[in-house]
Amino acid sequence: MCADSTKNRILWFDELSMPEAEKAAKNGKVVIIPCGSIEEHGDHLPLATDSIQAEYVALGVARKTGCLVAPSLRYGLCNSTRNFPGTITITFDTLRSIMTDILEDFVRNGFKRLLVITGHAGGSHMTAIRLAAKKVVINHMKEENRPRIIVCSDYDFAFDLKGVEFDERDSHAGTIETSRVMAIRPDLIKGKGAPNYPNFPRFEITPDPEKYFPSGVMGDPTVAAAEKGQKINDYVIEQVVKLVKELEQ
Repeated sequence: MCADSTKNRILWFDELSMPEAEKAAKNGKVVIIPCGSIEEHGDHLPLATDSIQAEYVALGVARKTGCLVAPSLRYGLCNSTRNFPGTITITFDTLRSIMTDILEDFVRNGFKRLLVITGHAGGSHMTAIRLAAKKVVINHMKEENRPRIIVCSDYDFAFDLKGVEFDERDSHAGTIETSRVMAIRPDLIKGKGAPNYPNFPRFEITPDPEKYFPSGVMGDPTVAAAEKGQKINDYVIEQVVKLVKELEQ
């Protein structure tokens, strides 16, 4: 992690000095907290795929807005992929607890405008983070300058493009996700992968979802391209910039 030398300013929160952190809080700086996971993404993408995307978006937004980026949380809750080699999942309660602690301590330090963006968007994972944010907001709801916290996934925006430019069925390690990583870290692409569109039993709670997508892929990574990925990444950054500006008002 390094400072943005192009604009000669610090983007990473933990590269600030103590006085700089105090000043940033007094100036009402927005802090973005990127989250991800250590999770399988087929045989063609790295385990850090979710984290890489969230961090890239966070830094892109910081360059455009001057907000700060907190050190990322690269562990997440992975239910459907936990039985694949390489996936390291934490529990719902652990994720909720650690996110509560992180958010609460940013507020204690005077940072009242926080945005959590997660590259991993599983339902339970998102719920744990949202419950943490809700607890912190409620804890301070009677304060005059109470905290405002936004929780979103970059896929809340990336999937806007499904059905327009990408297959509606595209998902985990498919065209969109593979394209995005190709644009960010082409050196980490391991191969082309193979298309797979799993058909999960409707409404059924299954202990072994991996049997429906043994390749670890939901979509078609073979038609991915860095150019597509950069277009998606730029779009996501634009949308998150709007959220930061909303928090700054």
